[in-house]
Amino acid sequence: MKNPQIKSVGNSTAMESKMQQSKKEKEEVAPPTASTYLDPLYWNQRFAKEEHYEWFKDYSHFRHLLLRHIPSSSSVLEVGCGNSQLSDEMYKDGITDITCTDLSPVAVQNLQNRVSSKGFKEIKAMVADMLDLPFGDATFDVVIEKGTMDVLFVDSGDPWNPQAETVRKVMAMLHGIHRVLKPDGIFISISFGQPHFRRPIFEAPDFTWSMKWNTFGDGFHYFFYTLKKGTRSLISEQPNEKLNLASICLFQDELEGEDYIFRTNLGDSEEE
Repeated sequence: MKNPQIKSVGNSTAMESKMQQSKKEKEEVAPPTASTYLDPLYWNQRFAKEEHYEWFKDYSHFRHLLLRHIPSSSSVLEVGCGNSQLSDEMYKDGITDITCTDLSPVAVQNLQNRVSSKGFKEIKAMVADMLDLPFGDATFDVVIEKGTMDVLFVDSGDPWNPQAETVRKVMAMLHGIHRVLKPDGIFISISFGQPHFRRPIFEAPDFTWSMKWNTFGDGFHYFFYTLKKGTRSLISEQPNEKLNLASICLFQDELEGEDYIFRTNLGDSEEE
């Protein structure tokens, strides 16, 4: 008769070994400073080593929010796909007309290889600069970014008064997204940026979309913004007041990951 205690010890040892390997891999790709995230060379080197990483939780945590806004017939642009499997998960939910872009040719090649091996033939991937999107006006029903815009804020300084260069880059990104959206298209932004920081840029007079948001996440609160083009009103549908959320409890996977780097002002948050 087999000893169940021996089996338990074996499983525990294997789990510890897997955790140590995962920790080692994260240490190998983690940047020396937050500003390194702005270096394209860093991302090429990282994507050459790292097969998969999900910023701001995986698809299962916000799937219920995303599917409210993306019918299966939608043409979708994912900006800054990296090595996320967001496109794969949307495809499995019946959203197949997907174009993924990233500044890193390594990330794009890896994605092409991955979706090809899965038979997801409709997913397209191309190298593109999110500050200068190479698409015609009114091309997509939905544009989605997950953590991509947050990278532009890593060295922005005071979150209430970001540096001029940061604002210039963020506005260039948003102008491009607004331009390639169809007249009633939707921009989805998944972010750590709280609404009182995002509102001044999302509601700039250049844009015709309205801003709504939801939150998700167990420890950190992540924000799921939806901005529908052509629905701008003079009065925001959600107040810009600060609400008291439960105190932040950092779970082990979040402490070991890199999401916390993008969190500013942990005590100040808002939600719908």
